[in-house]
Amino acid sequence: MKRLQVLFLAALSSSLFLFGCGKDTEELNTQPAASPTQAAAPGETDKDGPAGSPDTTETPPADNMVRSRITNEWVDASVDQTRPIAVMIPNTKTASHYGLSKASVLYECSVENDITRLMAIFDDWNDMDKLGNIRSSRDYFIYWAFEWDAIHIHYGGPFYIDDLVARTDTQNIDCISYQNASYKDSAKNTVDNAFTDTDRIKKAADHYGYPLKYREDYSDEQHYLFAPDNAPNTLTQYLGSVTASEIDMSPAYPVTNPYFIYNEKTGLYDRYQHLMGDSYGPHIDLENGEQLAFKNILVQNTYYEVRDQKDYLSYQCHDNTRDGWFFTNGRGIHVTWEKGSDYGATKYYDDDGNEIRLNTGRTMVCILKEGDTFLADGTVMNDE
Repeated sequence: MKRLQVLFLAALSSSLFLFGCGKDTEELNTQPAASPTQAAAPGETDKDGPAGSPDTTETPPADNMVRSRITNEWVDASVDQTRPIAVMIPNTKTASHYGLSKASVLYECSVENDITRLMAIFDDWNDMDKLGNIRSSRDYFIYWAFEWDAIHIHYGGPFYIDDLVARTDTQNIDCISYQNASYKDSAKNTVDNAFTDTDRIKKAADHYGYPLKYREDYSDEQHYLFAPDNAPNTLTQYLGSVTASEIDMSPAYPVTNPYFIYNEKTGLYDRYQHLMGDSYGPHIDLENGEQLAFKNILVQNTYYEVRDQKDYLSYQCHDNTRDGWFFTNGRGIHVTWEKGSDYGATKYYDDDGNEIRLNTGRTMVCILKEGDTFLADGTVMNDE
């Protein structure tokens, strides 16, 4: 397998990485690094046009329906114009997950002490009765939220996020600063007990003056390319593709132990996590009892540094031609990825340099520390 080329940077700025506990925890005494020149926010400069668009010759299943720009599924036209939300979710065994099965894209990334945190991107969030629970953000998650023009919802964060949150183009809802944005409810412990809903999010957005429609110069952005539904991407066209009926991320995420099993009946990867003994438990949305499942899984090998003695991390969100993997329909291929600017979409390319095409449906994005491994059908990936 291709091994990552380690980039030893003299210094990675704090604006390239972000994470931390909520501001209700002890702040660190170390100082953040200087920020680099930031990319323009939507509306400030011209952006490139769409990298590609779904097939427009299709007939919608109902009037006033269009393809979601995030999942390529058919959605009401109002959903296509509504800005997504990006919600920070803890992923310890004591976390109570409500609403996650509705996430269009779900990120998972290690934070301090090998625990992972999730960030859920929702393009249709108009009927969320209970969403959460919500925990603190890290600055690298904010950069990933930027590329969706999402309103970032979190419960505080360490001082490492302060400069980024203070930017005029950052539109976030901190449930500590604005307490009406969330409510406390019974949960597995007294810490992971903050939740929100559609009504509270809309009122908080109105309080801060955030538009609920995509901001200027973002509305035509095509984030992912998708294969047509009648000609799905099977990855069999790639000589180097591998079978991947089971994807074990536990070597990279040793606390969460996420595991994906390809379900041939649904064509989705069912998600399991939190190894107990010799078995994994299904990752269940407590709101509806559904197991989380994804059509696409993207793996991003990412340069990182340990930020301080408290094990806070920083990740290089902006980079060119880093390694990764793409899994769909029970197979996988090696890819490279790049993100050129704050609001620029992370793009993924096959080994011939062509942008990959995802299949219609929800996507899981696993951010791995550079050098970490995982397993696909028992084969060690990211190894030499």
